[in-house]
Amino acid sequence: MAAARPVPVVAGAATGAATEFTQLANNGELIKLLESSGVQVDNQLTQITQLAEQIQNQLKIYENMLQNTAQLPTHIWGEVEGDLNRLRSVVSDGQSIAFAMANADDLLRQRFKSYADLRANLPDAESFSATYQTWSDTNRDTIAATLSAASLTAKQFDTEEATMASLRSLSDGANGQMKALQVGHEIAAQQVAQMQKLRGLVSQQMTMMGTWLQTNQTDKDLAQARREQFFRATIPQTSGGRTMEPQW
Repeated sequence: MAAARPVPVVAGAATGAATEFTQLANNGELIKLLESSGVQVDNQLTQITQLAEQIQNQLKIYENMLQNTAQLPTHIWGEVEGDLNRLRSVVSDGQSIAFAMANADDLLRQRFKSYADLRANLPDAESFSATYQTWSDTNRDTIAATLSAASLTAKQFDTEEATMASLRSLSDGANGQMKALQVGHEIAAQQVAQMQKLRGLVSQQMTMMGTWLQTNQTDKDLAQARREQFFRATIPQTSGGRTMEPQW
């Protein structure tokens, strides 16, 4: 088997950002963190999508191999388990990014009222926080439905330990192995689509944040320009008027 092994991706900045956002007491520091996090999150989503595509292709190779043999060898099945466990991590990373970005939206609304006014222009007047929650629920429900069709439950794939236990129980025969491969392939395909949706949502949020930041900075620049103009103003001359004299 000459297929390339998937490269693990860790959504470090996204998973840690949720805590960092809430700990920043200085609004200026919060704005700087949000600006830098946007680029990092976009790069992470690209990497996660690419990893999901790699896993999808890899599982298809295993599936084709299984069609030509009674059962995959132990060492090959071990690689299958590793790929499916990485797929579980992909799902978890996507959920972490959605949580972090929703948290940022909540915090900005609380600290900056002008941001809340700008956010009101979203479709259906929804906050990004609610939209991320909808995405998260849809993603989880889709995975649960896929697993249910194969007589599996979402809890069996919640943690690495549960995932490994479920895969070991399916590795005894070709039917179980094929079921695991088909489920994994379908979930990987769904994750590619879901990550693309999440990336679009993050992009929309960052565009709006950028618009707000630019507007906020423009207001500050205008106020500063007016102050400078005021202090540079020439004092009007007071000479040349009529002399005040008493009238008897």
